[in-house]
Amino acid sequence: MNSKIISLYKNKLSDISKLSQARNLVTTRRDNDLNVIRNKKQLISFSCNDYLGLSKNKEVINESIKATKKYGSGSGASRLVSGNNPLYEELENLLAKYKKSESACVFGSGFLTNAGIIPALTSSKDLLLYDELSHSSTNIGLKLSNAKSIKFKHNDANHLESLLKKHRNNFFHCFIFTEGVFSMDGDRGKIRELAMLANKYDASIILDDAHGFGVLGQGRGSLHEFNPVPEVLIQMGTLSKAIGSYGGFVTAPKTIIKLLHSKARSLIYTTGLPPGTLAASLKALKIIIKKPDLTKIPYEHAKLFCKNAGLPTPESSIVSKILYDERHTIKASKIFENHGYYIGAIRPPTVPKNTSRLRFTFSSVHKKKDIKKLAQVSRNLFKD
Repeated sequence: MNSKIISLYKNKLSDISKLSQARNLVTTRRDNDLNVIRNKKQLISFSCNDYLGLSKNKEVINESIKATKKYGSGSGASRLVSGNNPLYEELENLLAKYKKSESACVFGSGFLTNAGIIPALTSSKDLLLYDELSHSSTNIGLKLSNAKSIKFKHNDANHLESLLKKHRNNFFHCFIFTEGVFSMDGDRGKIRELAMLANKYDASIILDDAHGFGVLGQGRGSLHEFNPVPEVLIQMGTLSKAIGSYGGFVTAPKTIIKLLHSKARSLIYTTGLPPGTLAASLKALKIIIKKPDLTKIPYEHAKLFCKNAGLPTPESSIVSKILYDERHTIKASKIFENHGYYIGAIRPPTVPKNTSRLRFTFSSVHKKKDIKKLAQVSRNLFKD
């Protein structure tokens, strides 16, 4: 064993711990209705992205079991070798139709989607302008691209336009990156304003709608909150949140999807998703299409919580309460745990320095009585 390198890593862990930024994997058993067993305590989780409770839906589970029995527990290879199960085509066709797009492609995860599509579709001749609060997966994709990338201030269309005026004419094409719902703040992206700038400066938008899909726009996503729907070239989504399964996807014109089949390394060199996972996603999507009113409930629950907790009206089913200091945030999370709730303490580097926070996420399966009790605890805790 190399004692020198182990000593170095121990010092790094010590530094992280001193900043109250150390991460620990805590075994968490999820039961129905978002009840969890964590640290030997039974808690109601308000830290889960299963927005519609579909990961526990009996129909979804049964479809997953049937597919596993029919096709096996794994795909056996990458999609371009022999792992392209027949369920992929059915799922991608339904995703494209539902999202009102020409075509779709399913990846192994949302992270792999963003990390793969950006370098696949851009070159050194292109300009990439991205919101400073873009997800880590987008940042990885930007780093893997040879294009010039510049961040703009969060949701600041004026700053974005100043960058377009200064840099746009120096590049062949320009891509603008934003999100439908930003995962740590819960606020919505300025899609309409950015779409207008994209049209004005001959640019294209790539929208990460991981937290909007299945929840906003009657399930279709953030774009469908608008009428008319803004023009967006590429949309990314996930199958691991509102869908309650696993995987990521992109919807785009057929030409772009075909190019991704040959250029996106995170698709080409990744083993295909298990058949049971594909079947679960497919069934969950069919449920969402059949029951669009289901998709409205998480946001309604978030608004109910904020009204009773004395917090500003939220923009999505994610509510963040910034407490700034890491230690104070961890302490607040433990207070909620003592009251029977699991609320995640979000700290740097997940969020910017001095913006540590509690992050509440709301699901259709939460009970209103529990939401109101949680709000009362929050009101008492945050009254100072």
